[in-house]
Amino acid sequence: MSFSKMPLVEANQTPDASSLSLDSERTLYPYVTGTSVVAFKYRDGILMAADMGGSYGSTLRYKTVERIKPIGKHSLLGASGEISDFQEILRYLDELILYDNMWDDGNSLGPKEVHNYLTRVMYNRRNKFNPLWNSLVLGGVKNGQKYLGMVSMIGVNFEDNHVATGFGNHLARPILRDEWNEDLSFEDGVKLLEKCMRVLLYRDRSAVNKLQIAKITEEGATLFPPYSLKTFWGFEAYKNPTVGAEGSW
Repeated sequence: MSFSKMPLVEANQTPDASSLSLDSERTLYPYVTGTSVVAFKYRDGILMAADMGGSYGSTLRYKTVERIKPIGKHSLLGASGEISDFQEILRYLDELILYDNMWDDGNSLGPKEVHNYLTRVMYNRRNKFNPLWNSLVLGGVKNGQKYLGMVSMIGVNFEDNHVATGFGNHLARPILRDEWNEDLSFEDGVKLLEKCMRVLLYRDRSAVNKLQIAKITEEGATLFPPYSLKTFWGFEAYKNPTVGAEGSW
């Protein structure tokens, strides 16, 4: 291209948009994020829990963010990480389920198929150096078979009897390894989820005391209303944490 053909812009003239090439926009860094999701198999299906906090950086800006959504007839999806990217994933899944329903062949996508689809989406975006900044948990029940898996933002994925994202990997899964069994009733499963979420509330600065629990069985998905856990902050060390500290205020 010769210089004579390049658009000229006077010093005091605003460049016209047509003369500039705009870079594509993408999530370079997560802004509004959600923290851990915990899920496991129980006697009748899958139980999943997440709090409703949305952190703007280190500020707990939003406290009504739902991060668990039913997908189709047989699946339940939970996400931690960037909320806007989670919304984009939900848009992908809406199109997938709509396309599947248009066949009207009496069949529908099960949790294993949806999980496999998500692993391809996440890995594809990672290869384009434009990842979706989420860790996803996908559980469901179809034809009596329970399924639970997770996938990270770079496409790493696995199936297990219990999974967790974020700090839940470090703080909740040790509890699940000790106390979980597949024959848990719904009531015992909720108690175990609450124990995990209470530990996360105490230890994770991004957690809020407002959680939502969901279940999915052969009959379908149920999302329960959000509620708060009973907590105790009256420990002696909390009352005056700087006692005896050298150089304290």
